[in-house]
Amino acid sequence: MDKLIITAALVGAEVTREDTPWLPVTPEEIAEAAMEAREAGAAIAHIHVRDDAGNPTQDREVYRRAIELIRRKTDIIIQVSTGGAVGMSAEERLQPVSLKPEMASLTTGTVNFGNGVFMNPPDMIERFAEEFERYNVAPEFEIFEAGMVENALRLVRKGYFKDRHLHFDFVMGVPGGIPATADHLLHLVRQLPPGATWTVAGVGRHQLPMSALGIVLGGHVRVGLEDNIYYRKGELATNAQLVRRVVRIAREMEREVATPDEARKMLGLV
Repeated sequence: MDKLIITAALVGAEVTREDTPWLPVTPEEIAEAAMEAREAGAAIAHIHVRDDAGNPTQDREVYRRAIELIRRKTDIIIQVSTGGAVGMSAEERLQPVSLKPEMASLTTGTVNFGNGVFMNPPDMIERFAEEFERYNVAPEFEIFEAGMVENALRLVRKGYFKDRHLHFDFVMGVPGGIPATADHLLHLVRQLPPGATWTVAGVGRHQLPMSALGIVLGGHVRVGLEDNIYYRKGELATNAQLVRRVVRIAREMEREVATPDEARKMLGLV
């Protein structure tokens, strides 16, 4: 198998400091968490940012500060979110793309998301793809339902990302989205074209079993406080702890873990 790429989803838009004191909120804290995740074995830092009150924001300048600080501390791949938070406009969500990060998430469909609806109609998806290409940002297609795979491939057929390696992230177990089961994961993997790579992100209690499946099936793994704040039931985790656990499991299965530079080559970023 290829080496395992571990993504650390450090912050998210839903978790609060009231949920866990380990959540990084300021740009300085996010940069420190990215460095710790890299030292633990992560190759990619998937980041959201927060405003001074700790609320989710897509403000370009806050992202700029976080990215600058991360780059000073570590060589980890920076992947910004264009999902933002439920209810944000396309204009808000697209702000960090203009900073030209190596990667950004691109959700290719609308999905119920807890008590809200995460809106991504076809015209918005194409607009996002145009901005990604304008700033030469590699997409990670964020998949919350099986139909979103086909929506991503439709973009490719229309000519978007034609020279890009295709990489998908299956976010499984979100209330309203695709359930986190082995059957559903296998179904998603079977929809991918030859040569594409994939990551699995299990939400909440599903993070650990889906991570193990990702390792076994030859995919890649995303962990972190955006998706799950617990190490085990009742025991809060840090981002670095969650990364280290995946590294240990991978080593027990004799699967090597990729460095950021190795991941860059695998994902066609260099």
